Amino acid sequence: MTELERKIIRELQKELAITATPYARIAAQLAISESDLLARIKNMQESGVIRKIGAVLRHRLVGYSANALCVWQVPEDRVVTTGEMFAALPVVTHCYERVTHAAWPYNLYTMVHATTRDECQHHIASMHRMSRIDDYQIFYSTQELKKISMRYFE
Repeated sequence: MTELERKIIRELQKELAITATPYARIAAQLAISESDLLARIKNMQESGVIRKIGAVLRHRLVGYSANALCVWQVPEDRVVTTGEMFAALPVVTHCYERVTHAAWPYNLYTMVHATTRDECQHHIASMHRMSRIDDYQIFYSTQELKKISMRYFE
């Protein structure tokens, strides 16, 4: 990686300015053109250096105070289709497969957010009905310990 690419990544890790042209501001700080910045970001995405650029919603500040990790025991031949179905739901923010162990058979994990626990329960019951997966457990968040992403080249 070049030093400029490291600087670009450092800037992208910061909060984007709420403006019609946030990348123009970053480019100006780096003394390059906006088109050059966007081309370099695209190249880093295509090469796999940058996987995604996304917003972090502070869900508790906008009223989503009930959060549940729901773990599911899904037959291996249904993990992908069930995971895709769950991931497409707007109330599911994380959906991923994990390796099972003899004492822990759950292989699909979903994070469900809502305004109340009852609402979370309602969404999970709906997921249960649509998937016909009977073996699942729900764990509600009681405290938020960390809400920051990994930072590189600091």
